[in-house]
Amino acid sequence: MLSLKLAWRNLFRNVRRTVLTCTLISSALIVLILVDGIMLGMVDVMVGGITHTLEGEAQVNKKGFRDNFEAELFLDNPEDIEAALAADELVSGYAPRVIVGGMIASSYNTTGGLVYGVDADAEVGVSKIRDAVYAGSYLTGGKREILIGRLMADLLEVELGDRIIITAAEVDTNEITQELFRVSGLVEFGPDEMDESFAFINLSAAQPLLGMDGHVHQIAIRFADPEDAKNSNLPTLTQLNKGEVEALGWMDLQPAIGGMIEMSNYASAIVGAVLFVLTSLGVINSMFMSIYERIYEFGVAKAIGTTPRHIILLVLFEALFLAMIACAVGLLLGYAASSYFETHGVPMGQFEMSGVVVDGNMYTQVRAYQFVTFPIYVTLLTLLAAIYPAIFASRIVPSRALQRAL
Repeated sequence: MLSLKLAWRNLFRNVRRTVLTCTLISSALIVLILVDGIMLGMVDVMVGGITHTLEGEAQVNKKGFRDNFEAELFLDNPEDIEAALAADELVSGYAPRVIVGGMIASSYNTTGGLVYGVDADAEVGVSKIRDAVYAGSYLTGGKREILIGRLMADLLEVELGDRIIITAAEVDTNEITQELFRVSGLVEFGPDEMDESFAFINLSAAQPLLGMDGHVHQIAIRFADPEDAKNSNLPTLTQLNKGEVEALGWMDLQPAIGGMIEMSNYASAIVGAVLFVLTSLGVINSMFMSIYERIYEFGVAKAIGTTPRHIILLVLFEALFLAMIACAVGLLLGYAASSYFETHGVPMGQFEMSGVVVDGNMYTQVRAYQFVTFPIYVTLLTLLAAIYPAIFASRIVPSRALQRAL
């Protein structure tokens, strides 16, 4: 108890130094909380941009289909796959699709692109096609409805209600087939390659157009728990991987994004390590300054029989109180800053990363562990940094300390 009382009083013998040291420690804690929140927000944007825009959290395709989108590589038994997904409790939604490359022409221009035949109702629970509609209306099931991207509409010089002709090859015969559609809506996803190359029609119109007789090329999946999509050994996926059929989560579909997420984790660790080193140096400097100011007192304490153990405890208690005060301030300011940026976002401008567009602000993510784990790390770091000054103080020779003070 005496060591605790002395340690608490010693903190306020030089208030300025204590305040500056606490500011350094609390600043490190605030930066850790904010950096972790920003990294989580960036990962959320990147993953959401992939899994929620169009890809889905997982996909069922025929092997090789995603390489070149060859129309001949369709799923032979989509009914069985859909029945298995409908009965799976881990799956919250799935959407069958027909995907084919074709020519998209208006009265003024022609362009190539991918035509998606989609089930409008099923896509609502899997992708953001409906949310991307900024003009006109979403697909309602009509035979001649078509959604095109903003850039494609500019290239074809069409507006809502204008006619568009899709030219493609039938799957079985490779005969050229054409169908007339009218622009019912305009969509904008963000990435230019999507907005200028993708068109969406109803699945019921796409299958007869390509002569597919109920077959589909792809089934996109959304899980009840998004973390399940990262598990390559998930029963939902492994049971569907049979023969020429492959079922893959987004980590396998987009390995580059998975690698970038791992790099972001390393980036957080590097930032934390740099902050820890800088904070440690500040704490060590502050503790040594405090010890040198009281070297005469330590000499007297050693002369009257104070053991090195008690001196070490005294210095460590000072460091502990310093860390506790700094963490209390850092938690309050860190929570305030992180909550503010969670609501208003961090201004990042507009940039595109692996097909994912970040436009405007990056919103931080506030998590409970940030306010439990990080303060513990900072406190342990402060105590670790104080060990060397504490050992130094415990080895002070009374005769030399008293002579130096004189």
